[in-house]
Amino acid sequence: MVSTILGTAFGLLLIFLASGMYIAAALGLLGLSLDLLFDDRPLWKYTADMMWWPSTNFVLFAVPLYVLMGELLLRSGLTDRLYQALAKWLSFLPGGLMHSNIAACSVFAAVSGSSVATAITIGTVALPSFERQGYNERLVLGSLAAGGTLGILIPPSIGLIIYALITDTSVGRLFIGGVVPGLSLAGMFMLFIGVSSILNPGIAPKEATSTWGERLNALPHLVPTGSLILLVMGSIYFGFATPTEAAALGVVGSLILAILTRRVSRNMLLDGARATANTTGLVMLIVVFAQLFQFMVGSLGVPRAISEWLIQLGVPPMVSLLFIIIFYIILGMFMDALSMVITTLPVIFPVVVELFAQNPEVLAFDPVTFGVIVVLLMEAGLITPPVGVNLYVIQGIRTTKGPMIDVAIGVVPFFIMMMILVGVLIAFPNMVLWLPDLAFGASVEGVRYG
Repeated sequence: MVSTILGTAFGLLLIFLASGMYIAAALGLLGLSLDLLFDDRPLWKYTADMMWWPSTNFVLFAVPLYVLMGELLLRSGLTDRLYQALAKWLSFLPGGLMHSNIAACSVFAAVSGSSVATAITIGTVALPSFERQGYNERLVLGSLAAGGTLGILIPPSIGLIIYALITDTSVGRLFIGGVVPGLSLAGMFMLFIGVSSILNPGIAPKEATSTWGERLNALPHLVPTGSLILLVMGSIYFGFATPTEAAALGVVGSLILAILTRRVSRNMLLDGARATANTTGLVMLIVVFAQLFQFMVGSLGVPRAISEWLIQLGVPPMVSLLFIIIFYIILGMFMDALSMVITTLPVIFPVVVELFAQNPEVLAFDPVTFGVIVVLLMEAGLITPPVGVNLYVIQGIRTTKGPMIDVAIGVVPFFIMMMILVGVLIAFPNMVLWLPDLAFGASVEGVRYG
């Protein structure tokens, strides 16, 4: 029965998506179809009640706030100044401006929460500098596409918010838990660039090292964004605000910073509000219809049946986790990151919960650790052809047009870095859990609160 349901669901989803239907509508129609085909209860009569909860959930209010915060920073010109300041501070490293790509993406990711916004913003600022200085174009494009993915892992992250909503996991613990892996990934990217530049000096010209005077003069341009990060993440870490309240603080802070730059105007605020509304509307529709799909799948007992099947197979828990990771890597090649996770978590997460209950010593199944791993796999999906969104974003903003294959080849080493980090997090899950336990309290019999 379960195999029939899964086969039907997969087939219908392919048909809906191939027809050009929006992912939100496809999820809603898929949920209703499964109910009509396999359940004799008229659950479709309660769709309004099922969809009401996510649309009014307090956690989800953070999404438009974080998007608006990033829009205000972008349109006030603070992002341009941030990139130029980081370029001066990192000019001594082998690889030159490519380190600025990763560092700027990391910082902007910590205030925008969106990978696409991060890739577009930093890519638009950075590419003109590279195209006239003789860097290896493929590696530059790859660093921008991969650096943009940091927006989905380094908190605040829209991906972590959506995961928290679907799985009922503490978004505060997820945010704090994403800090060390996010910074580690940025460090791995920069290490690769540095080592590659030393081994093959031809990929990056020797930059003129900035003087300490130039660095100190650029320091004020790092302060606005840095203070905003401290405001948002510090208020969450020290318990002064929930993630949603911290997002509201961030919007106020970014508005004040924008006013200080004297770039605020009626049109600027309207453009930022429109962009925020577009992004929020897209995310909200997907989440609302995903809740309907999740309820229908759960009512048919699909997650429980899969959990029981995996346990009866008797395979080691790490083998089950490996299957899940491979599944997400393959799926990421054909679906966008957000749709992929929203579609699969209703089935996958209950399985992970059951595996964690059966194997509490395997902390990779802890909801917080697993959430960070899933978001890391979402990152990988953003740069995996043929549907990697960030690949198309970077290709679209190139001023010297070339084949798409340049971007795809350029991200390969960064994709490998992501997979290495997934393995490290599985082997050392306390990389994720250490800071949340420090901020919200240690685990109690395998259950983490906060």
